[in-house]
Amino acid sequence: MNPNEATSPAHLLDMDLEGLGAWFTARQEPAFRAKQVMQWVYERGATSFEEMTNLSKPLRELLPRALRLFTSQIVRRAQSQDGTVKLLLQWPDGATSECVMIPTETRRTACISSQVGCPAGCRFCASGLGGLERNLTAGEIVEQVLRVSAEAVASGHRLTNIVFMGLGEPLANYDRVLAAVRTINAPWGPNIGARKITISTVGLPRMIRRLADEGLQLNLALSLHAPNEHLRQELIPWAEKIGLEDLIDACRFYFEKTGREITLEYILLHQVNDHPQHAAQLARFCKQLRCNVNLIRYNPVEGLGYERPTSEASHAFVEYLRQHGVNAHIRTSRGLDIDAACGQLRRKEQQGESQTPVTLTAR
Repeated sequence: MNPNEATSPAHLLDMDLEGLGAWFTARQEPAFRAKQVMQWVYERGATSFEEMTNLSKPLRELLPRALRLFTSQIVRRAQSQDGTVKLLLQWPDGATSECVMIPTETRRTACISSQVGCPAGCRFCASGLGGLERNLTAGEIVEQVLRVSAEAVASGHRLTNIVFMGLGEPLANYDRVLAAVRTINAPWGPNIGARKITISTVGLPRMIRRLADEGLQLNLALSLHAPNEHLRQELIPWAEKIGLEDLIDACRFYFEKTGREITLEYILLHQVNDHPQHAAQLARFCKQLRCNVNLIRYNPVEGLGYERPTSEASHAFVEYLRQHGVNAHIRTSRGLDIDAACGQLRRKEQQGESQTPVTLTAR
């Protein structure tokens, strides 16, 4: 291996096992080094090449000059009383994104971002207030998984599930998200089953159909948030370009190709989309799909003008759906005391209001 690599270091987490093997052989090292390195990173949680003690010392010293392992800094960490941990990561170009570790009795879920900012511009969400800055790379997406996995391990658990429900529209960064998914799912990677990975989308019909053809058993969640075209266009500017009928057809196609039931995500906004007539419209919408409904009581974002619905309205809404044959439930809100909803920690950092900076060592 050339001790003075001419090019800037590549991001190790952008590579798959075959690619890393080829990288080693091109530098006169055996291809099996790739498997050794991947085991250290994904099975043992190594955060530096120096920890990889079955590699020779000269190789351990040379690798950091040619490969980057972790490229982000944890600039903010917030932990809720319910155990939810939210991390604000800063990348080398100064861009920031969020990821969250969500604990339940049986799961540890990583909620990760696909973009810096968001192009969808949902009126009630902090993620898109500054628009889209850039896409995250596959390696940056995988790095979030490792950061959250370290939090899970620190609490005595293993990471079990992945949801692409952080900043950004995953299907608008399709190739990089899919590359990250394949790493997350790989036996040599975190090895998280496809059925435990959820892609959440505001709805890009062509990309939903493309995802259906990938041969993966991923869960698909559609961020619906309104039961009719007019209200959806008010809440989600992108919806002006996306007809509900086309979305329904794409979701049907996804179910037909994968056998995976669609989850409809519906954020309940006080006196906006939580009235009885909205429940009735949503029930009729659901009859067109094999789906379940995940109702989410809004986490207020300062300055946006939307409020959390009352408990009475929320429970009346879900009961109406159930009485009309819809598999619906109200998602348990977590991290309310740390503003764990999408984009809020990043927004506070930008406003200079965030919590005390911390540096964490991933484990």
